[in-house]
Amino acid sequence: MRIQIYSVIMPVVIGLQLSICAQMPAQTVVYAETDSVVWRQETTNKEETGPETVPQSTTLETEDLEDSPEILNFVDAFGESYQVEINPRIKKHDYEFGAFWRDGMKLSYEGDVRYTYRLGVDVSYHQGVIDWDKVKADGYDFAFLRIGYRGYGQSGTINLDKQFIRNIKNAQQAGLEVGVYFFSQAVNEQEAAEEADFVLAQLKGYELQLPVVYDPESILHAKARTDNVTGEQFTKNTIVFCEKMKEAGYEPMIYSNMRWEAYQFDLEALSEYPIWYADYEPFPQTPYHFRFWQYTNEGSVSGIKGAVDLNIELIPIE
Repeated sequence: MRIQIYSVIMPVVIGLQLSICAQMPAQTVVYAETDSVVWRQETTNKEETGPETVPQSTTLETEDLEDSPEILNFVDAFGESYQVEINPRIKKHDYEFGAFWRDGMKLSYEGDVRYTYRLGVDVSYHQGVIDWDKVKADGYDFAFLRIGYRGYGQSGTINLDKQFIRNIKNAQQAGLEVGVYFFSQAVNEQEAAEEADFVLAQLKGYELQLPVVYDPESILHAKARTDNVTGEQFTKNTIVFCEKMKEAGYEPMIYSNMRWEAYQFDLEALSEYPIWYADYEPFPQTPYHFRFWQYTNEGSVSGIKGAVDLNIELIPIE
């Protein structure tokens, strides 16, 4: 079945009331507009509805609405709800939600002449031995491979992914474009630099077509060495890793989700790096720009046993 995804974002405007003039005709529509939020109120003639009393403290002039923050309501992967102000200084995406289509596990982006798309997977040793020829034949054109990880225990040892060498060789031979990601548990800049040096050492002799991704994540349901790392420190670690990749001639990228964009990363400080955004809702909840969207962690792909992460890359048409 082919299903088109639609979404209507209902912005929250907290505590706003307008003092409506009594001379206003019946069914007048008042708009208060910011860059991407329109608040709409229908009013009726007070001669028909009777007098209305609006406390002076809640009366808001139209020009004040221009400075009102935009509020984003979102949920995480566990259904927990959050609310955060949207940062007006960060670049926004301009994707059309009505252009996303699902056909089974596959997502497409059609009807927006500004973009084309392609699909990919991301894998680690958890997916076992992969038949990359079957993955390619199933319609997937790129892959992000875990190159390594730092353990989340106190020792924090760095390890090579057990399937990386097999995966990069066979995926590229099958015709997929490849990037890599490193699962970080760095607690400071020195450890982030150590992780970057490890990645660069493992990449010797290989050519990448896609970015090298820095992937710091929270460890749920277990005590982790990064539990007390601040968002400011995570941002510093990310910059150190990405700058080392850039200096070595690779394109750096950051793996993120809406919680990290809201509460951990300083996106202004990271604005020069593209984002690989993870969100398993029907549409991407972030207002901010991203290049790749990891849209499910329960995908099914020929050649891969069990569930796998699926991704779409949105490519501007020049």
